[in-house]
Amino acid sequence: MAKEQLDAAARRHPEKRNRPDNPIQRKPAWIRVKAPVSRDYQATRKIVRDHKLNTVCEEAGCPNIGECWAKKHATMMIMGEVCTRACAFCNVTTGKPGALDPMEPYNVAAAVEKLGLEHVVITSVDRDDLDDGGADHFAQVIRAIRERAPGTTIEILTPDFKDKPGAVETVVEARPDVFNHNLETVPRLYPTIRPGARFFTSLALLQRVKRLDPAIFTKSGLMVGLGEEKVEIGQVMDDLRAADVDFLTIGQYLQPTPKHAAIDRFVTPEEFDQYAAVARGKGFLMVSSSPLTRSSYHAGDDFRRLREARAARIAAAE
Repeated sequence: MAKEQLDAAARRHPEKRNRPDNPIQRKPAWIRVKAPVSRDYQATRKIVRDHKLNTVCEEAGCPNIGECWAKKHATMMIMGEVCTRACAFCNVTTGKPGALDPMEPYNVAAAVEKLGLEHVVITSVDRDDLDDGGADHFAQVIRAIRERAPGTTIEILTPDFKDKPGAVETVVEARPDVFNHNLETVPRLYPTIRPGARFFTSLALLQRVKRLDPAIFTKSGLMVGLGEEKVEIGQVMDDLRAADVDFLTIGQYLQPTPKHAAIDRFVTPEEFDQYAAVARGKGFLMVSSSPLTRSSYHAGDDFRRLREARAARIAAAE
């Protein structure tokens, strides 16, 4: 990476300046993707720009942006582009966020309608500065989409809201179709990888969603290649099933810059298949496990399969 790019990354992430440089490893063949160039990609980009929206696709440097945007699939990132936390894996800017945009719910809904989305994923930065962690804003976005695009199913990927009272309840009352909250990694690695969060707080959030409304699908995701052990991944799977989580995603961690956490290793496609087989054996309704899997990758197709899997399980129990 050129020096000017490293300097720009340091300015963008001042909280990471004092971290040691971790040289970025060359990606194996199975994880390389083509640069986005299609007309449909450009059309999606224009709609995002016209509605002044942020997307996690861009902010987090997702490797699948070319494929997804070419299909007019974009994951909207609400509540600004500045996060109040500094996770060691994340490329989103850390700092002091600005005020919420009261027009954002309507702009998101208008973009969803214009893109003609059957299924949309809405995520956000962490907003620990807000009294409810941004829960009401999530609810407003969900309601605005329901009004503008009633045929669109809605998946949300939320922060933990700093465990603020009533936050989860506020979002659940707006009735998203899928409530996703990522555990990201195994408990042992939280102090270095996700220092602003607590593993069991995140796990309890997912359990609370299912208790409040069993009809809502719950979902969580893990990154691998950070130094976790296979037995630890298996234990996290058991914890998620104990919380009645329906859908698990597992993908390869990719280091955004030398200032972020280093990759311990690239997990092979065969190992991802093994994780998927173990997870299915533990009872998840859906599992997506591959090097390029991300929380919202193929989310629409996965949601259809998720509903079919639930229907089949209900039918088998009758």
